[in-house]
Amino acid sequence: MDQKEQEKIEIDLLLAGIRNRYGYDFTHYSYSSLKRRLDLALVENRLTRFTELLDRLLHHEAVFDQFLRHMSITVTEMFRDPLFYEAIREKVIPVLKTFPFIKIWHAGCSTGEEVYSMAILLHEEGFLSRSRIYATDFNKEALQIAEQGVYPMKHIESYNENYRAAGGNRNFSDYYRAGYDLVKFKDYLKKHITFSYHNLVTDGVFGEMNLICCRNVLIYFDKTLQNQVLHLFSESLRYGGFLCLGSKETLNFTEIKSLFTSVDARQKIYRKSGVSHG
Repeated sequence: MDQKEQEKIEIDLLLAGIRNRYGYDFTHYSYSSLKRRLDLALVENRLTRFTELLDRLLHHEAVFDQFLRHMSITVTEMFRDPLFYEAIREKVIPVLKTFPFIKIWHAGCSTGEEVYSMAILLHEEGFLSRSRIYATDFNKEALQIAEQGVYPMKHIESYNENYRAAGGNRNFSDYYRAGYDLVKFKDYLKKHITFSYHNLVTDGVFGEMNLICCRNVLIYFDKTLQNQVLHLFSESLRYGGFLCLGSKETLNFTEIKSLFTSVDARQKIYRKSGVSHG
């Protein structure tokens, strides 16, 4: 048996141990993405074998909590991909405004920057008060940061540029308070956001959503898990609701493609136009 085969067996044992001990299932993550994250965990824990990592994770919950940081995707920023938010403003908001109240699910919200971006957009369009945003992630540490709404000041200049490019025409500084090299987004934005734990791999439906955003998460899953999560999204959306994916993600060649029509092909915005019968 060569080293790669041995390594694969160790990784399979590691994933089975994590699933049985903690209930987290990483078996359908993209293998290359999974391997990069596991290698980082080895380095951080100064270990050389995945079986050593398994032993440490099984016996030390604090080590597992740190391990989760490597397994979740926390690459995010305010108004990330500004043209996406511009498309939301022009093509989705007018439809949402026809409802007396809307529900939005931001799945895989990470540290929350994109959630506050959506809240700002809804505020500027005059119906944040008629909205509820459910922001979820399986990384509890990232969720805590999101709920606090406190971020480093050093990023604000680039966030402001994104905001402008996304069609924002107010003073971005009106939305936060600054101090001690940090900014805190104002409470009236957070008032309409519910932050909660949710694992896309193992947890269930969020019902009757008008809009679901899950951007740049599916690229880390294999085809089986992508289809599982997309079915979850389809079942969580009301008829006519919108699904937003990341720039490298698509509904093409997926099991739910026939249930959706494209609203903006470039920005990966889809609208539910069919109902699953299976």
